[in-house]
Amino acid sequence: MTSIKAATAVINHSQTAIHTKKLNRWGLKIYHFLKWLLPPLFGLLMLLAVWTALSELSPNLPNPLKTWHAALVLFSDPFYDLGPNDKGVGWNILASLERVGLGFGLAAFVGVPLGFIIGRFEIIARMCAPIISLLRPVSPLAWLPIGLLVFKAADPAAIWVIFISAVWPMIINTAVGVSKVPQDYMNVAKVLNLSEWKIMTKILFPYVLPYMMTGVRLSIGVSWLVIVAAEMLTGGVGIGFWVWDEWNNLNVEHIIIAIFIVGIVGLLLEFALTQIAKRFSYE
Repeated sequence: MTSIKAATAVINHSQTAIHTKKLNRWGLKIYHFLKWLLPPLFGLLMLLAVWTALSELSPNLPNPLKTWHAALVLFSDPFYDLGPNDKGVGWNILASLERVGLGFGLAAFVGVPLGFIIGRFEIIARMCAPIISLLRPVSPLAWLPIGLLVFKAADPAAIWVIFISAVWPMIINTAVGVSKVPQDYMNVAKVLNLSEWKIMTKILFPYVLPYMMTGVRLSIGVSWLVIVAAEMLTGGVGIGFWVWDEWNNLNVEHIIIAIFIVGIVGLLLEFALTQIAKRFSYE
């Protein structure tokens, strides 16, 4: 009987220990979840509190509740189409994303190969250095009149502004990545008598890919930032034009909603490219 009682006690103790471990594990998961959730939630609550206080001080600024009701009405039918100057917010977002995609794609098509060339050949780097130093700090909107003059239309001019704004991070980051390739790798390529194409595809490209993806990630943020300002000036369909149109109609709720839309879309684009960049990180 004593041995049976001892065995039963051991089993109960083991079960209690297992139950305690499960509770500790769940408690740890809940702790990490709250640690992840509470700080940003607290930050958003602070933003709403400041916004509410400002709306009380300024009668023309709608409060969060009023803006929320306006957003519910706005997104109840985001893809209505009543003509070229009266489209739903969904069409405006898609039009802006289309322009960003075209300008960004052209920037990648030009910037990435040019970055490889600049990083690979010192004489090309020295030739391009003054041009990049001169043109890179120029405000993106300063290029808009040149685009309107050359292309005679608003859409290609906006795409041109995105291109000229997004190309610099790609060129610079790719060139820096090429310059960081260890000299030992290049010495091995010389010993093996590899062609320039082999050096580019087998040595440079795998090593430079994380740098290149960083440039791409920075460029998409710049592209989305620029398109809103460019569309305010060029008109047509787009989130920037929509913001300006709502300002002309004194619809402040929609302007605030547009600010959140621009921020959320930019955040999603940044997150997507960050995940892709992590996929190609070899650290």
